[in-house]
Amino acid sequence: MSYPAFRPETVFITGVTGGFGSAMAKKFASLGCTLVLHARNKDKLDTLTATLNAPKIIPVVFDMGDLAAMKAACAGLPAIDVLVNNAGLALGLDPAQKANTDDWDEMIDTNIRALVHLTRLILPGMVERKRGHVINIGSVAGNWPYANGNVYGATKAFVRQFSLNLRSDLHGTNVRVTNIEPGLAETNFSVARFKGDTEKAAKVYEGTTPLNGDDIAESVAWVATLPAHVNINAIEIMPTSQSFGGMQVYREQ
Repeated sequence: MSYPAFRPETVFITGVTGGFGSAMAKKFASLGCTLVLHARNKDKLDTLTATLNAPKIIPVVFDMGDLAAMKAACAGLPAIDVLVNNAGLALGLDPAQKANTDDWDEMIDTNIRALVHLTRLILPGMVERKRGHVINIGSVAGNWPYANGNVYGATKAFVRQFSLNLRSDLHGTNVRVTNIEPGLAETNFSVARFKGDTEKAAKVYEGTTPLNGDDIAESVAWVATLPAHVNINAIEIMPTSQSFGGMQVYREQ
């Protein structure tokens, strides 16, 4: 089987100005796909689109928390073959009892609420045409707990379960669903988590060889270009330098 076995005509990627999103846009542009590219910052989106060599690029600008703007932006879009729900974020790294609940709300709004609403907007067209693919960007944090991951990990666990339930709901429609679950990856993720503190963010990756945007884009493109009868349910990806720790045991001093 040659690569790619199948080329989607139109790919919609959210959060495209981040490390994963920009790498995905470049990858699908190289495959000759029409791109619908979302960002909330028009200037950053314009800068990215100027670097891409795609047959057609449709920019859409809205805040993922603004559901009315999302609905308006999607109203005139062409048929979408692949929706990549990439927009998401982590904020803060404090234990639950000290965490900022505004950060919790923003993660829930972006990682869950916006994702499900956008999926609901795009799905009917896919089902009607009996073709399409929803690719959600989850995280290993949705499968494995880590200290101070609290609500971020919970939102990604939701994304994983939502992906599985979509597969069940879409049984017989020929619409595919995949959850991509990256581990430690060096993008602007930690800069956002630490609210612009680049020094603190850099320490997350110190002494490691983490994943990068191209690694994830390659996986997304692979699942999206398999023959239509093949559905990859989930891919969990870690850098070689990351693995699993033991269970915690607290000992009284």
